[in-house]
Amino acid sequence: MELNAKDVMNLRNETGLPMMACKAALIEAKGDIAAATELLRKQLKGKMDSKTDRASGEGRIAVSISSEAATIIELRTETDFTAKNEKFISAANRIAQAAIDCTSGDVPANAAITAIVDEMRISTGENARYARGHKLTQNPGSGSFGFYVHHDGKTGVLVQAEGSVSDETLRQVCMHIAAAVPRPKGITAADVPADVVDKERRFRIEQAMESGKPKEIAEKMVEGGMRKFFEEIALMEQPFVMDPTKKVKEVVGEKAKILAFFRWQVGETA
Repeated sequence: MELNAKDVMNLRNETGLPMMACKAALIEAKGDIAAATELLRKQLKGKMDSKTDRASGEGRIAVSISSEAATIIELRTETDFTAKNEKFISAANRIAQAAIDCTSGDVPANAAITAIVDEMRISTGENARYARGHKLTQNPGSGSFGFYVHHDGKTGVLVQAEGSVSDETLRQVCMHIAAAVPRPKGITAADVPADVVDKERRFRIEQAMESGKPKEIAEKMVEGGMRKFFEEIALMEQPFVMDPTKKVKEVVGEKAKILAFFRWQVGETA
């Protein structure tokens, strides 16, 4: 059959696939662009499913915010070149938006998310993979969200707060969380995971015992060291990276409270 060159080009733009593949699909679909698109996806998805063992070490963090909810997701792929592609960036943002419709907490891949990932696999030829996602919710007007995604897309932060705090302050807190060393492990000392606290306490007890100090002095050394430890890893106690003379809690202010935060980096395992 005779094809319209414009239809072939439109199909190429839609799928990102070579002209010859688009032409062949249009011929098989008798010129029906929608049918040709579906045909290509079925054909190439089968090929991509056989390559899912390939490492996906690059990718992007994306955040989406509405009045009632906010999501943070990680989309991975094989190469940094693809991760920087506008279509991949758009796909990550679309997944974050799709996750808004999911239930609160960790977000598994639903049909909408899977479809977007499949599009990326087909158009890039790489093993694109939805790595993880999380959704936070709030009642309208009861709080606010802040976020920051680093310019390379590899580090992203989402913060939930209540009370009187400006969007700019929340953005600065997000930037602090992204840059802070050591990385904050909890909002306050009470929020630091128990396994992290236990590990640090055991380490300090061993150090104190090896020093040969009397038990009473060793215990005081450990408790003093733990207070310092919490100041280093509890978000609200950390020196603010943009003004180390202030702590984060001073920047947030007494009229606001941080309820939750997520700091995700592409490729991390936890």
